[in-house]
Amino acid sequence: MIAGRRRINRRKVAPYLFVLPNMVIFGLFTIWPALNGFNLSFYDSNNGRTFHAVGTDNYRRIADSSEFWDVARQTVVFVVSFVIVSTVLATALALLLNKQRRGRGALSAAYFLPIVVSPVVVGLIWNAALQRQTGLVNSVISALGFGHPGWLVDPHLSLVSVITVGVWIHLGFYTMIMLSGLQSIDDSIYEAATIDGANSWQLITNITLPLVRPTTMVVVTLSTIAGFQAFDFIYTLTGGGPVGATTLIVQYIYTNGFHAPISYGLASAAAVILFLVVFAVTFMNYLVGRRREAI
Repeated sequence: MIAGRRRINRRKVAPYLFVLPNMVIFGLFTIWPALNGFNLSFYDSNNGRTFHAVGTDNYRRIADSSEFWDVARQTVVFVVSFVIVSTVLATALALLLNKQRRGRGALSAAYFLPIVVSPVVVGLIWNAALQRQTGLVNSVISALGFGHPGWLVDPHLSLVSVITVGVWIHLGFYTMIMLSGLQSIDDSIYEAATIDGANSWQLITNITLPLVRPTTMVVVTLSTIAGFQAFDFIYTLTGGGPVGATTLIVQYIYTNGFHAPISYGLASAAAVILFLVVFAVTFMNYLVGRRREAI
């Protein structure tokens, strides 16, 4: 009896022992810095060595800052546009790939390639491609008689450019997720609907899209998180310009934490606000997804 109980206990403990090293690393390099950042938001420092308590003053400064609210508005526009365009295009491409019988692997690899390239490199490549006079994009557009749009110097076009590049980077990854959801649908369902007289559009709207709704919510959640965290490719693409038109919340945090005049407490407070917003939006997506599944 005792030996049997020991074997049972070992089986219960063994999985946790395999997970333990990863959890220790996650705790040291993710959980602890996050908690320390929350604590730091109630202090301030301009040198990173001496800190003084300021209470909730950092949060009040953010609430009264017109710069922060401009950045927040731009971040919302970016995230909403990025999520909608990414989800729609990923669904459309997945539907096309799902019908493709020859060359599906090659096309999937081509779509997926941008996500494995460093975002910093992607930003530099697109920065060169979108230059007003010498960029490849404007060379093609001007040859067609449409002039030389200022993709990186016009405040409105620069935000569109940033959204487009962000979608280009992540689209292949989201397409593969949607494709896996499509391939999990039993073909017999389509066969039965076809026998009943359903056309292609009815198959998509009444069968495909409802059945891949959980997968779609995964894409929406992942793209929402990626949108709020966008920084690296934007920094090398536009630097947040022109005139702050593409400065998003992560760059606001970076600028306050690492550019003079340095304010570690203000940057930490902004990071806490970003975490709360991302957590709230993700949790709402989860609740919406669960409610729709129940229906």
